[in-house]
Amino acid sequence: MAKIIKVFFWGLLISFLGSLPLGTLNVAAMQIGIQESVPKAIWFSLGSLMVEMVYVRLSLVGIGWVRKQVRLMKIMEWITLVIIVALAAGSFIAAAKSGGNTKNILLNNHLNRFLLGMFMCAINPVQIPFWFGWSTVLLTKNILQPVQSQYNMYIVGIGLGTLMGNCVFIFGGKWMVERIANSQQYLNWVIGGIFTLTAVIQLIKMLLHKDGLSKFYEGKQGEL
Repeated sequence: MAKIIKVFFWGLLISFLGSLPLGTLNVAAMQIGIQESVPKAIWFSLGSLMVEMVYVRLSLVGIGWVRKQVRLMKIMEWITLVIIVALAAGSFIAAAKSGGNTKNILLNNHLNRFLLGMFMCAINPVQIPFWFGWSTVLLTKNILQPVQSQYNMYIVGIGLGTLMGNCVFIFGGKWMVERIANSQQYLNWVIGGIFTLTAVIQLIKMLLHKDGLSKFYEGKQGEL
């Protein structure tokens, strides 16, 4: 029992800390929380963490199949880049219109926020090498064992950790907006800058083959 609890907290800790750096999903969750409502932002986060948990499961039991999908993963990576660029442009446009209260163009739709979270997470394959790496470390150190009950608790911990990390952005962004005049306009400019920087960094890494997926497949070739 103690072993399962330990695995649960390791998954929670890694996921929580991994969710704190600025990224596409947590910043989008913050935008939804500010411009729509906190419950919708939570539903968005739940949708994204559901897909993340599936990716973790794949990294644990289906990594051989995943590694064969090189072309699919590369296509998904480029689609993710396009969406980040669109989010950046949408944030700048929102900041420039109506005092910054206009919604980001990609969030200005009637799609269920749970499904939107699932979609945005599903096309972000970077999580696969991230979790494959951490899971390998935990398995190597015998913290995580290839046992069904441990896998399940590990994944539950990861889901909760992701939700907690996103809540930092959701409630933190809401708190800031409520206390700073014209904060939505400033926030949209800042978010646009974050997405732009993220897109530039990802593009450079992709072109130089220094991104997570490239290292992931280099590791595969090294094993052959």
